[in-house]
Amino acid sequence: MGSSGSALRVCADHRGGINWLSLSPDGQRLLTGSEDGTARLWSTADGQCCALLQGHESYVTFCQLEDEAAFTCSADCTIRRWDVRTGQCLQVYRGHTSIVNRILVANDQLFSSSYDRTARAWTVDQGQVSKEFRGHRNCVLTLAYSAPKDLPRDPCLDEAMGGGLLVTGSTDDTAKVWQVASGCCHHTLRGHTGAVLCLVLDVSSHTAFTGSTDATVRAWDILSGEQLRVFREHQGSVICLELTDRLLYSGSADRTVKCWLADTGERVRTFPAHRHSVSALKYHAGTLFTGSGDACARAFDAESGVLQRVFRGHTFVINCLQVHGQVLYTASHDGALRLWDVRGLQPVPPSPRRPAAKRSLSRLFSNKVACAAPVPLQPA
Repeated sequence: MGSSGSALRVCADHRGGINWLSLSPDGQRLLTGSEDGTARLWSTADGQCCALLQGHESYVTFCQLEDEAAFTCSADCTIRRWDVRTGQCLQVYRGHTSIVNRILVANDQLFSSSYDRTARAWTVDQGQVSKEFRGHRNCVLTLAYSAPKDLPRDPCLDEAMGGGLLVTGSTDDTAKVWQVASGCCHHTLRGHTGAVLCLVLDVSSHTAFTGSTDATVRAWDILSGEQLRVFREHQGSVICLELTDRLLYSGSADRTVKCWLADTGERVRTFPAHRHSVSALKYHAGTLFTGSGDACARAFDAESGVLQRVFRGHTFVINCLQVHGQVLYTASHDGALRLWDVRGLQPVPPSPRRPAAKRSLSRLFSNKVACAAPVPLQPA
């Protein structure tokens, strides 16, 4: 059943549910975006709130934290950039005509997706729209980006690929690949029969993985637009995806997480134990952390699938997870950010295997388990 996790701190400063949680690349800060229309910066050293970011006129849907700046987007149709040291708003990006769902800062560009059926690229410093990506017939939910350096060199395509490729997922049941330099649609990825809820990109193989309300995950070649494979075993919507070490983890409304070999689509393992939809995933140092609509987070040994720990305390769905050092951060629709001690999570020794007549060698993979430095926080 797994032991219970130890809470280090409960941060209940927000007056509404927390929709997203972002960790800075240097690991020094966290950013939360809330239904209360604010975002907050937190120190990972002591768990204290170090800045309140106020200015949005409606709830914050998503946020991304960089080392020098914080970015938030909102149902007020705008995106904002903030100074992480002072909390001052540095830039307001205006142009979308409906709720902004997601933002992505990459390659000195800001990308956004919206209920207005568009995605956009912005100049970070000037706040101007540099490209508008039109073609989806419904809400654009999710984004991923492949930089020019990650794309193959082809003299015939250099101009088209010069700005990289943007991949978007929509409630119109499609994903699209866009040429950032021109704003043109490179490919439309058709095959899903339900909304595309989540998307991850393997830049090394130029492969996009999409999860949908049709209960499937699909793999696509973003260069050719070809559907490579379909992952069919879930019994409910695929809500979240995590890709690591050629393994793809999918969290679903069917209350399970499944682990797949990304290159073949073979299911390796199923992680049960959830009492509601799986809403968030994070792989860290050999452990798979999950967040669920049952208000619990869980830690599984990623290789064996053994449930090692259950983190109870939230009162509503967990929307996002982050891990830094030996601390798990969970953000919930109950408005709380909780910090949990994850020290002592050890790889589970493999159980003795009985000889079998048939067994796929691909199931015998082994994850490398890294050691992370402890954070100077002690259990309450």
